[in-house]
Amino acid sequence: MTTPVFICLVIAAILLIILLSVLVIRQILKKAYEKAVVDYQNKLLSQEMAEVQHIYLTMRGWRHDYHNHMQSIKAYLAKDNIEEAREYLNKLETDLDDIRLLFDTGNLNADAILNAKISLALENGIPCDYKAVIPKNLSVSDLDLCVILGNLIDNAVESCRKVPKEKQFLRLYIGPLKKQLYISVSNATNEVVRKLDAEYISTKRGDHGHGLKRINDAVEKNSGYINRKNEPGVFVTEIMLPLSGAAAQ
Repeated sequence: MTTPVFICLVIAAILLIILLSVLVIRQILKKAYEKAVVDYQNKLLSQEMAEVQHIYLTMRGWRHDYHNHMQSIKAYLAKDNIEEAREYLNKLETDLDDIRLLFDTGNLNADAILNAKISLALENGIPCDYKAVIPKNLSVSDLDLCVILGNLIDNAVESCRKVPKEKQFLRLYIGPLKKQLYISVSNATNEVVRKLDAEYISTKRGDHGHGLKRINDAVEKNSGYINRKNEPGVFVTEIMLPLSGAAAQ
């Protein structure tokens, strides 16, 4: 083998090693970035869950104290203290302004997320139809369940905002079905997607794309099943998550 040929082979080998090293480093950095994003989003979700759970518990506490409030108001009225009664009612109204108690599924964290997300959708004028029952002994963690529910509703609301007001809608159903937890979300859309695969998810940008991936990851992590359907004007996501034997009964 002549010297020039040998030198060329060495250079080619060095370039190949450099290229492979760059590809490996890029893959490592990509995984590290994705993990950092997931960890950060989990931290934000945990904080959000804590905040909305606090609001939800406050609301439940207010309902528990309903009779005490009524007694206080009656006492003011009995003494003709109309102004004091009005002030008392105004304070109660202020406490309830930002709270809608829409869900009592049996799961506190899910109730908190669902109440916060659907209340926001209603406040944005999106017509919502919803029903949810969640068994107590789930095989999926509360965090993963809230990741799925939160991102499903966020994506549905985002999609609704892109269509005219008169065409907006959001439908949510959650309940046990054949030893599975069945979750269905339907919403208005202006998209027409022929193929709902990994390429579709990867081409979505921003929060919607992250939300789709987080849903997929949480479902896969819990050995679940996900199905997405797109028809003119309607986008449907169906998810099945295994229930433990006790919960499935």
